Amino acid sequence: MTAIDLPPSLLATLPGSSYTDPAIFAREQAKIFEADWFCAVRSADLAGPGAFETVQIGKESVLVSRGRDGKLNAFLNVCRHRGARLCTSETGTVKRAFQCPYHAWTYGLDGKLIAAPNLTGMPDVDRTEFGLTRLHLREWLGYAWVCLADEPPSFEETVIGAVTERLGGPAEIDAYGIDGLALGKRIEYDVKANWKQIIENFMECYHCATIHPELTEVLPEFADGYAAQYYVGHGAEFGGDIKGFTVDGSEGVDRLPGVTEAQDRKYYAITIKPGVFVNLVPDHVILHRMFPLAPDRTLVRCDWLYLPEVVESGRDLSRSVELFHRVNLQDFEACERCQLAMDSRSYARGGVLVPSEHHIGAFHDWVRARLA
Repeated sequence: MTAIDLPPSLLATLPGSSYTDPAIFAREQAKIFEADWFCAVRSADLAGPGAFETVQIGKESVLVSRGRDGKLNAFLNVCRHRGARLCTSETGTVKRAFQCPYHAWTYGLDGKLIAAPNLTGMPDVDRTEFGLTRLHLREWLGYAWVCLADEPPSFEETVIGAVTERLGGPAEIDAYGIDGLALGKRIEYDVKANWKQIIENFMECYHCATIHPELTEVLPEFADGYAAQYYVGHGAEFGGDIKGFTVDGSEGVDRLPGVTEAQDRKYYAITIKPGVFVNLVPDHVILHRMFPLAPDRTLVRCDWLYLPEVVESGRDLSRSVELFHRVNLQDFEACERCQLAMDSRSYARGGVLVPSEHHIGAFHDWVRARLA
């Protein structure tokens, strides 16, 4: 059956090869992940000068570090001499500079070349020009967003625009004060599935009644199959006897002070392409960052964020963490189950989207347009 043969209630998906073909994945790395704004690092994880973290963006290793001026910088993690990997640790702190372990070319925290064996004998070497390759960086929502493109797309139109499109305006997310929240819990998931599987799953709730018993208990409307993202500005309401966004519906922690009455007792979900999920509830925020590593493997870092005083007090956060941790495990198992069939002849031309999933078609159109 082709897309032309489908009844009006069904839309065609991407073909199975879109989730398995290494050549397609390489194009996605170049045309999507290395071209768009990528949520790389939580700013607070790099507390002082010299603190750094390395992340994989597309096929590039990226070094994000805090300079002496207190600002964050992003560079390609490549020595300009012979191309050696500069930092091999995922996280760490240097005192004054980054030194290549191969030939000891040394770079300041601002990326400038400051020392190398016999460098004084090469007065024609411009220390800025031969410094580390600097990347564009913006801080928003308490995270460092990096773009590898020479001319990055508008941050306001793409990243902030995704929030505006979903919630109806940027002020709606400002109410949660995300950049002032503290990390209560972080869990990493190594998912054996293509990154698009994970995005598609997060965007729809046709599966919620089947695999999310705890979530549909807290958000009863999800059992009807329509995700909150299906409607602009819509927040899914808590059940009548539900006290908080917790695994057992019990009371949560202190409500975020900026949350309005209209936002109280509601859950909002936002997808910021290509790989960020923001989940808003009255007392905390859950943010997913995706790092596609292979056609069939994606690392997902999930942060649970609360008021600093709540985290510092040692309050028990386990019930609120456990709810979405279970949701994550349930979702990722489903994604892995789908990934197993992506190279089947039965899925060579793809599958179909039912009416409650039609908004995923816009995501597929976006992917096709970026790879065209």
